Amino acid sequence: MKRVLIRVGIVLVVLTALLCIVGLLLPSTFQVSRSVEIHADRAVVHALVGDLTQWDRWTPWKEQDPSIVVTPGAISSGPGASQTWVGDSGDGALVVTTSSPEAGITYDLAFDQGRYQSQGGIGYEDLPGGGTRVIWTMRGEVGANPIARLLALTMDSMVGPLFERGLERLAAEAQADAAGRAAQR
Repeated sequence: MKRVLIRVGIVLVVLTALLCIVGLLLPSTFQVSRSVEIHADRAVVHALVGDLTQWDRWTPWKEQDPSIVVTPGAISSGPGASQTWVGDSGDGALVVTTSSPEAGITYDLAFDQGRYQSQGGIGYEDLPGGGTRVIWTMRGEVGANPIARLLALTMDSMVGPLFERGLERLAAEAQADAAGRAAQR
């Protein structure tokens, strides 16, 4: 019995060492990106993206974690616009760093009381024949920790589907808003 425990211990130590070595060889950065084609112009899209008070209409976060409570900052649009949140899935803060109706927005994110930081952006491109391609990205640095580097490999599969859902909802909201504007003319 003692020999079995020693062998199991050795195997665990070797596996842990291998995971650490592999983790050290992995990149220290991650990036997630998704896009959608929206049949609405940039101004309609930016009205939803550039104003944080509109984010509940299309972001998937509360759908995934209904306990989230968002606290808006002093301003809701433009550089410096911000919000914080708490929920069962954790806490975080978002601060808009750039905002342009032509190009989109960029923002800084902090999760778990600032322990994890990343940068995000929602950019716009014109589509041939009208409409807007919207590209949502997030990128970050995980440092030298081999376990964090291993976890960074999962960011695309964890965050990507949420971005896809949010972009689907953004497209639906923007297209409905564009149809409403057209009907009022």
